[in-house]
Amino acid sequence: QVQLVESGGGLVQAGGSLRLSCAASKSSFSINIMGWYRQAPGKQRELVARITRGSITNYADSVAGRFTISRDNAKNTVYLQMNSLKPEDTAVYYCNAAALSGSLAWGQGTLVTVSE
Repeated sequence: QVQLVESGGGLVQAGGSLRLSCAASKSSFSINIMGWYRQAPGKQRELVARITRGSITNYADSVAGRFTISRDNAKNTVYLQMNSLKPEDTAVYYCNAAALSGSLAWGQGTLVTVSE
C-alpha cells in the first residue's frame, strides 16, 4: 500500500511563495495521476492541480498562472510551487495518488496560511 508524506506548508504573507512536496513511500506502477487538493475551513475539498505520469497537467482556475505542479518519477515525489499567494489560498493541502481506476492514497495534509 502506498503512503504519502507531505511537507512544506507554513505561514506566509500575501504575495509570497511556498513549495509543497509529497513523497510516496514506494514506487508503484499503478500510480498514474498525482494531485494536490485543498480544504479551507467550512468548505469542501477541491482540486488544486494534478499531473499525469506523462506530465500532463491541469489546474483549478483560481490558481492557474500562480501555481505549478511537477513530479519526479524517479523519486516518487510530486511538488507544488505556489507563487503570488493570496489569503484565500489558506487551507489544508492534501496530496493524492490515483490509478486509472481511482484514488489510491491520501496524504495527512499540510497547513498553508496566507496572511494579509
